[in-house]
Parts: sequence; C-alpha cells; structure tokens
Amino acid sequence: MKQPDYPRRVVVTGLGPVTPVGIGKDETWQALMDGKCGAGEITLLDHSDFSVHFACEVKNFDPCEWMDARETKRVDRFVHFAMASARLAMDDSKLDMSKEDATRCGIVYGCGIGGVLSTQDIFEKYQEKGAKRISPFTVPLLMTNCASGMMAIDHGFKGLNYSPVTACATGSHSIGLALRHIQWGEAEVCMAGGTEAGISILGLGGFSNMKALSTRNDDPMTASRPFDKDRNGFVMGEGAGCVILEELEHAKARGAHIYAELLGYGMTDDAYHITAPDETADGGARCIRMAVENSRLKPEDIDYINAHGTSTPYNDKTETKAIKLALGEDVARKVAISSTKGNTGHMLGAAGGVEAIFAIQAIEKGIVPPTINHFTPDPECDLDYVPNKPREMEVNYVLSNSLGFGGHNCTVCFGKYKD
Repeated sequence: MKQPDYPRRVVVTGLGPVTPVGIGKDETWQALMDGKCGAGEITLLDHSDFSVHFACEVKNFDPCEWMDARETKRVDRFVHFAMASARLAMDDSKLDMSKEDATRCGIVYGCGIGGVLSTQDIFEKYQEKGAKRISPFTVPLLMTNCASGMMAIDHGFKGLNYSPVTACATGSHSIGLALRHIQWGEAEVCMAGGTEAGISILGLGGFSNMKALSTRNDDPMTASRPFDKDRNGFVMGEGAGCVILEELEHAKARGAHIYAELLGYGMTDDAYHITAPDETADGGARCIRMAVENSRLKPEDIDYINAHGTSTPYNDKTETKAIKLALGEDVARKVAISSTKGNTGHMLGAAGGVEAIFAIQAIEKGIVPPTINHFTPDPECDLDYVPNKPREMEVNYVLSNSLGFGGHNCTVCFGKYKD
C-alpha cells in the first residue's frame, strides 16, 4: 500500500459556538453583523459586594437540551457548554459515527480554569455541613478534562483525547494541536476548541481586584471597547466553541461541506510576566510570524486578523505592535483587523475556539465582523480595526490571535479551501 504524504491537509467541516450573543453558528453570526452585545447585569451570583456588576452571560441556555438531565447535575457548567458546542458542531458536520473508525476520531478540547463554580459550591457546603456532605462527584466536577471525556462518551470518539490548559489561549492551542495530529496521521477527525464558565465569586472577584475588568456599570453594552482610546478593561464572558477538523480526503470521500482549510499555527511564550504582556511585543510577533510561515504564506497574503483585542490598556496596544512587527508596518496597515470581544466579552478559555469560528465564517461569507464600541481612535492602536460596521470583502487567508496569562501566545491560520 502506498504510504500517504505528510503532512496531510486538514479542513474544517463543522462549527459549534455557544456564546453570550447566540447559540449556533447562524444566530451568533447574525448577532455580530447586527452589532449586538451580550453584556448585562449578572444573574449567576449575588454581585452586590463587588465593584463590577455586569458580564456577558450565555442566555436562554438549558443544559438538559444537550445532555441527560441527571448528568447535568454531576458536571460543572463549563461541561454543559462543551457538550452543547460539540453537539452543534457534529450536527453541522453531518458526521455519521456508524460509518467511522472511532479509534481514528480524537478530541483536543480545553478549558482555562475548569470547575470554578463547583469549587466554590463544594467548599461552601463543607463549611456549612462538614466533610460528609462533600459530593461523591466532586472530582469530575472540578477536573478540566471532564469536558473532553464527556464529549468522547457522547459521540463515541475513541482516539486521542486530552485538554490543553493555557488560560485565554486554550481554545487556539487546542485547534493547533489537533491540526498536527491529523497532519501526521494520528487521527482522521478531531473535535477541537475550548469552553469556560468563570463568572463566579472567584472569577469575578479575582479579575476585578486585579483591576482587569471594565467598571462601566452604568453602560455595560459599551464597556468592552477593543482598541478604543477610552478602553478601561475587559468584560467577563462565558461559553464554548468547537470545530470539527478532518483530513481532506476523508472529508471529500463522505461529501462533507468544507468551510475552510486549517493551514498552520504558531505558539510562543513571552517569558516575561505571569499576567502582563511584554510591551516589546516580541512573543506575540514571533507567534504571528510563525503561523504565517508554518502555513507557507507571506505576510501580504493575510486579509483579516481576528485579534485577541481584550479592551485592556496593555493588551490592545501590545497586540497592535506585535502585528506590525510580524507583518511589517506597511502590510499591517492594509490588513482588516477586528476584535469580537465587544460582542461576546472575553470568554477566556473558550475565546480561541469561538473566535476561530468567526474567522472561518469571514472566509466563507466574504464579510469581516466589526469591532463594535470603537468610538475614539487611539494613537497607539492605529491600524484598521473595521470600526462598528461589518465589511464585505474577499477573504482568502485569516489569522486568529489568542494571548493568555502565563505569557502564552497562539495564532491559528485558515485559508479558503481550494481543491
């Protein structure tokens, strides 16, 4: 038998976003086009003792629509979102597992902080009622890999399965790593992405007290202002994003709809500070450059970048600098760039998975989503951020940036599928 050529080509055949502005690819995309923001008063906890009273929560979400009602009580909210995102992506891909070799179907799907809601609930019960009332389901409630494990059980994926944890770069790292497994023949199909449910006492308190969050309590809808001069912090979000990746010939053989080709990725670390970006932007620039080169492209090939764009003072100016260093300033000024965190808030470990879906849809639809709430240009953020309105344009190659606490940088690159 002729041995396959390596690396093999990898394509995207299913999209599954669960976001504060919509559930499913169509509802969520329309929300981006309409400039919808998912921010509002927090309902998941009593926030009266905090300085921040709003977040981007996932609305109208019933986990019992996506998994067995009994199981919903045995896993954390981040797993609920993961299960929904996987179901959405699988349904979209029309992958029939009765016709697949389950041992060649893998999952690389992470979470930034795991079961933080369950952590606080279990500890409160311990304080109130003692050790005997600690739930026997405590360990699966807490463990980050519970999501990928439950997804495998639900869909019968018996191949490689693990959960990267790199804070806000988790979803992108998962997609990049899944690409490698398929490229080098270790799987034919992979679910990849990330999930997060961090709107909690610990999450809200921790980010608020480190001054990372916007405090625009009187105007939550415009609090997330990526690249705007008056940005003053990010807005917490939650949700999940899952993509189905397949080896090209496998996808073609079953007649799958191909959204885009996953071409390459880059990964670096700043080795600078556990929460602050390196203001030289060296790590981010190397990461972007690596993704472009790994995809066998040139800087001038890039049409659109879905930026990390958190709406914090340091991230946005540093990411702007990284893009200039990586692509060259002249090229960088010609690239359309947007941050969709004005819509969704910062979904932490889920951000990379969801924003990769937006980048893929930009290719398929020939429309770049806008950076909403961009009111006042910042001299230190002086690129084309597609302010406030979507832009129709030909989109052949896109990058999606994710930057996480710990200095983690990851960029994934997608291209229009060409046979």
